[in-house]
Amino acid sequence: HALAYDLALIPSIVMAITVHECAHAWTALQYGDTTAYHAGRVTLNPLAHLDPLGTLLFFLAGFGWGKPTPVNVNALRHPRANLVVSAAGPLSNHLLAALAGFVFRAPGVMAWLDALVAGMGARLFVSVFVSMNLILAFFNLLPIWPLDGSHVVENLLPVNQAFQFKRFGTAYGTFLLLGIILLGRLTGFSILGIVLGPPINFFSSLFLGT
Repeated sequence: HALAYDLALIPSIVMAITVHECAHAWTALQYGDTTAYHAGRVTLNPLAHLDPLGTLLFFLAGFGWGKPTPVNVNALRHPRANLVVSAAGPLSNHLLAALAGFVFRAPGVMAWLDALVAGMGARLFVSVFVSMNLILAFFNLLPIWPLDGSHVVENLLPVNQAFQFKRFGTAYGTFLLLGIILLGRLTGFSILGIVLGPPINFFSSLFLGT
């Protein structure tokens, strides 16, 4: 069972991160910023998007991230476009989870997939795929720099508060984030589990019908 889970986990994480970062890059391009496009990030090639530390933390801590997508906010055609660009990654994962859940619950589809791969591998894969996409979506919506949620909050705040929020985040955000993750791993008291568990479990049950 552990091997089957790992075989489902690895491609699920790779696909979730790849689509997430590609969504950022593609959305930025639609708003006129070609930075990510010229960096080769408007692609579904996983090698362009996987961040070594962020990917490793997925396996060690259950939460992680992809290689940050470069965005030149000054090139965006709308003053609040960065909010949409930042939200595009988590939204893409949420849509992937919903789509996979639709496949999971469609009459006859899972039986066909199970027969195709011999056994319950397809059912396990879909379940893990939904969970990983929801984890990536909600984790990245946390308002802690450099996660997408920090950029969303920054774009919703008045200019002065946004500047202060960004300055604090760039100085301490990474340490705060890693500290929260390590606290959960070392003590068993997972702040991330408390905050993210309920929405992840709710939508996982909703999409999978469990």
